[in-house]
Amino acid sequence: MTRLATGVILLLFAICGLSVGSRDIVEDVIRLPSEASSFFRPGGAHVAEDDDSTGTRWAILIAGSSGYWNYRHQADVCHAYQLLRKGGLKEENIVVFMYDDIAYNEENPRPGIIINNPHGEDVYKGVPKDYTGEDVTVNNFLAAILGNKTALTGGSGKVVDSGPNDHIFIYYTDHGGPGILGMPTNPYLYANDLIDVLKKKHASGTYKSLVFYLEACESGSIFEGLLPKGLNIYATTAANAVESSWGTYCPGEYPSPPPEYDTCLGDLYSVAWMEDSDIHNLQTETLYQQYQLVKRRTANDNSAYGSHVMQYGDTGLSTNNLFLYMGTNPANDNYTFVDENSLRPPSKAVNQRDADLVHFWHKYRKAPDGSTRKVKAQKQFVEAMSHRMHIDNSMKLVGKLLFGIEKASEVMNEIRPAGKPLVDDWMCLKTLVRTFETHCGSLSQYGMKHMRSIANLCNAGIGEEQMAEASAQACVSFPSGPWSSLNKGFSA
Repeated sequence: MTRLATGVILLLFAICGLSVGSRDIVEDVIRLPSEASSFFRPGGAHVAEDDDSTGTRWAILIAGSSGYWNYRHQADVCHAYQLLRKGGLKEENIVVFMYDDIAYNEENPRPGIIINNPHGEDVYKGVPKDYTGEDVTVNNFLAAILGNKTALTGGSGKVVDSGPNDHIFIYYTDHGGPGILGMPTNPYLYANDLIDVLKKKHASGTYKSLVFYLEACESGSIFEGLLPKGLNIYATTAANAVESSWGTYCPGEYPSPPPEYDTCLGDLYSVAWMEDSDIHNLQTETLYQQYQLVKRRTANDNSAYGSHVMQYGDTGLSTNNLFLYMGTNPANDNYTFVDENSLRPPSKAVNQRDADLVHFWHKYRKAPDGSTRKVKAQKQFVEAMSHRMHIDNSMKLVGKLLFGIEKASEVMNEIRPAGKPLVDDWMCLKTLVRTFETHCGSLSQYGMKHMRSIANLCNAGIGEEQMAEASAQACVSFPSGPWSSLNKGFSA
């Protein structure tokens, strides 16, 4: 399902025994029309809309990770904030969640500055610190969506206090797995809880339409078979329900970040929709038109690096102009398309789950021999690889203990038909996750890839007692490093 970056990174991962797979390519390379009239509305008519006719625009922007190796997620969110502000959204109507450990991180070569593009400007300046650090939680995120200030714990207290004529834009960027989205704190966000809150928001009658852009591995599984039509919600995801999403502007790519950076600057899907929005007149571009552009760029048909952008929910809303949700930069009112090569995909990309290894490796490679920095980078790489091997091996052994050697792989890797949710009993899923983590340690951002296997255990009728017995046998002990549940807590 996944392939890693080529060159030095590929050689390194091959040495470490990381697997390389393939995917189907379905789209042509991106072709941006040279004239607006054939792409937007006839004649590129300017649509005069104001807040009286559109209601108030609200937005929630959330980066669900921490750590400098996850630089790209907070860079994505900061870029999105600047985009919305240039579009005319008021600061009080934009709720920002990010751990805020990147801008002034000792690893950041430009203290106080975050960039989302190799030639990009600072996107950190002016971004509000609504929910940072340990206040970036599932509870606060869901409370902000519902406009429920009494449910908040910490933070600025800002929520989406929307009314029946208002439009809401939610952008979430992070690691993910089947049915789950990461957070810098525990627990993680499970798909059923998010969908339940979106249903409650609709039932409250406090919006006219809602758009959700989601960047994460297996992000399609968050909505697949779960988001019903009729809620006036339109969602797009960076990947389908069974594949990874991708980082971009990473070391070793072209274009690559400035040489002093050892980390990915953005995510492929996220950069695609934001760089499109940066230059276009959003009063004339529709959600569907952007979806098509982003889909082509993210699929990256020049190589096997990319994912399939999906859409869910009330897809009829995709005829709406982006202006309803993001506003538009007046500087783009008379924009005409540049040549078709301007927004083509990069030549390579890095699997989201391997971006931490890319960072640790480049940090190690560039550090002076014998330096503290080199020793630290080596330690970080080894700890990350040890955690990966432990989680992978433990999950395989649990499956063999429960179903036998011959049948285990079939059960653990089963993929349900399109349109069917990951699991029937979400409480079972959470219970088995916590049971596994009690005996084997935290799944963490990497281990979320195994959520499908655990869901399949529930679908096969495995209960808590059976899972506890198998996990205890599989994991006599587990690493106590930074990826351990001793430090990370439980994701369920």
